[in-house]
Amino acid sequence: MNNDSSSRIVLALKKWIAGAAPGAKLPSTRSLVAEYQASPVTVQKALQALTAQGLIESRPGVGTFVRAVRTARPADYGWQTAALGSPSAALPSSSTMRTVPNDAIWFHSGYPDRELLPERLVRAALARAARGDAALSRPPAAGMPELQHWFAQELGSATPVGITPPTPSDVIVLPGSQSGLSSIFRALVGAGQPLLMESPTYWGAILAAAQTGVRVVPVPSGPDGPDPVELARAFEETGARAFYAQPNYANPSGAQWAPGRGGEVLEVARAHGAFVIEDDWAHDFGITSTPVPLATQDDSGHVIYIRSLTKSVSTSVRIAAVVARGPARERILAHRAAESMYVSGLLQAAALDVVTQPGWQTHLRSLRQQLQSRRDLLVTSIREHVPDAHIELLPKGGLNLWLRMPDGTDLPRLTRDCEDNGVIIAAGTEWFPAEPAGPFVRLNYSGPNPAAYPQGARLIGEALARQF
Repeated sequence: MNNDSSSRIVLALKKWIAGAAPGAKLPSTRSLVAEYQASPVTVQKALQALTAQGLIESRPGVGTFVRAVRTARPADYGWQTAALGSPSAALPSSSTMRTVPNDAIWFHSGYPDRELLPERLVRAALARAARGDAALSRPPAAGMPELQHWFAQELGSATPVGITPPTPSDVIVLPGSQSGLSSIFRALVGAGQPLLMESPTYWGAILAAAQTGVRVVPVPSGPDGPDPVELARAFEETGARAFYAQPNYANPSGAQWAPGRGGEVLEVARAHGAFVIEDDWAHDFGITSTPVPLATQDDSGHVIYIRSLTKSVSTSVRIAAVVARGPARERILAHRAAESMYVSGLLQAAALDVVTQPGWQTHLRSLRQQLQSRRDLLVTSIREHVPDAHIELLPKGGLNLWLRMPDGTDLPRLTRDCEDNGVIIAAGTEWFPAEPAGPFVRLNYSGPNPAAYPQGARLIGEALARQF
């Protein structure tokens, strides 16, 4: 055998391929060995070189063939324009979900940094769940009974004497609160119907309302919560039967309703035969106060209560729950079953494992201290470097600081200038269901690298100063 370089075989086969039709079958390796008086290894090297050049392709068990040349052409999806028609509404998007360079200073994200999560508990819980029955079995549509019991017990433990606490059968486990909001709006409000909503409010609730076709009616809400008189007037004028609210540590403002405000709002809802959809997303993020859900004051089914573990346990463990009573609960469950049938048993088991470990309460105590330190550092930095920004309230919990910038501030320009200097901020416009009440910015103090907060505030201040 002649073990000369495979290059001469490559050159010879290229000439053969040039005259062959696309899809033509090459001679077998044995035939090529005999024809070129080369070793099998040398022939294989030649074939590999031709494959790398895109001239031939191997089909295991069949043979080697001349590769068909495909003419590149632009994809034509024009037919979809007619099939889809015009969108019913432009769905809002959020800058909080953007992925940005790691070396940037993050003030925009809505999620806590990894160092604020119970990582050890989560990893151990996922490992145990993977070894258990939850990894292979289908859970009930409403959720694992043990997890339903935990959510009901958490709410029931704060329920005063005289109010009947919720039962596990009142709980529906959700794959995150965002999908729960869509189901609730669809089940209890319906497309084209009015939904009262605090303003400003969570952009995800605005998105869920737009996606379900609900007609949002803004109700102004300040540091102490919505004005019950204004709320009652909105119910009367619109005929709405639901009000979406965040009584504790509202996103974006951080507001916590004043004592007694929840009872006043609940009385308005009762008088109008309406629901209050309470989003308790920040239940685990108290700093200088302890949140008491509005749902603890109600046992007649007026409050639809949502609590999420996604931000406090792990963004990869998307588990939340809705607590609802009466026919409303059955209607929500029917919509949930139509959308997802059931929630991953593996994630339910892991979430339950985390929140029932002794280390969970230890983690929450440490989290409170870390959030306070971060919040105070950001507030101090803003007051020093952005003195023209007005901090309406010092949040007693949550993850966000809500700033009102000077009148006349060009928010798009401000966000662009900050980003050009490596600081990512979120303009407040996306948290208003209608026109913004002013030039606001939301800064998250639970993101990565808190040591960079002073520098980030300085860069924001410099960008703002260039406008005036």
